Amino acid sequence: MDEENCTAVTDFILLGFSDAPELRLFLFLLFLSIYGVTVWGNLGMIALIQMIANILKEDKVISFLELTVQFYLFCTSVVTEVILLAVMAYDRFVAICDPLLYMVTMSRNLCMELVSCCYLNGTVCSVIHLCLDLQIPSYRSNVINHFFCDIPLLLSLACSDVTVNQLVLYTVATFSEIITSVIILISYLFFLITILRIHSAEERCKAFYTCASHLAAIAVLQGTILIIYCWPHSGNSMDIDRVATVFYTVVIPILNPLIYSLRNKDVKEALRKVVSSKIFS
Repeated sequence: MDEENCTAVTDFILLGFSDAPELRLFLFLLFLSIYGVTVWGNLGMIALIQMIANILKEDKVISFLELTVQFYLFCTSVVTEVILLAVMAYDRFVAICDPLLYMVTMSRNLCMELVSCCYLNGTVCSVIHLCLDLQIPSYRSNVINHFFCDIPLLLSLACSDVTVNQLVLYTVATFSEIITSVIILISYLFFLITILRIHSAEERCKAFYTCASHLAAIAVLQGTILIIYCWPHSGNSMDIDRVATVFYTVVIPILNPLIYSLRNKDVKEALRKVVSSKIFS
């Protein structure tokens, strides 16, 4: 290559999809529409699952179909996240205890299978609860003392015998809590043993710091689920449940970017570069 044709480059030119001027406006509107639909779709899901839409409404009415969809999505999300936290605990155990074989042990196929199993379990559990709850013929009231449709509240309003529904709810919730808690405890037990073998105090602190936020998310989620779904309820416990539910419907989503993104070294470095370029440009 002729060296006189080479030069130092500080920026690049992106040609995009087409140089044709008549297509620029069309492509701009096309992709703007796509991204707009994506944003509004995500906002719609947030409003559907959580209590944001209900806060703004004068009447707090929700149709039976909307309530069913909300219940299905919420149940699927909670069960999936519970199992996913256990899978993440195992992933961190492998990363800390056997780092040299991490890429072999946690292969791409295995990761896809584990994530698929998390979503499959969440879907199956929500479908089971949904099918049982749809068989309830009548309710003594249509007023739900909550900001979304939750299973214990719905069962407490039923006129018919819902013993089977309650038994399935407590069995599935307790079984999921036991299995995931055992996986988490065993993973972090070996993780702790490995940390204690590290001679450098700085390295021990760094290793523990990488998992401290994950443990905080587990404590909040598992604790509230134990209170709401696995603990015997009294007639005056609904307000406690409503407050506890805020933690895993509002607090954990707020913490997720801090736990899984902003604490990541590569993300922080990219953010630092963007901020620096904006300041000095």
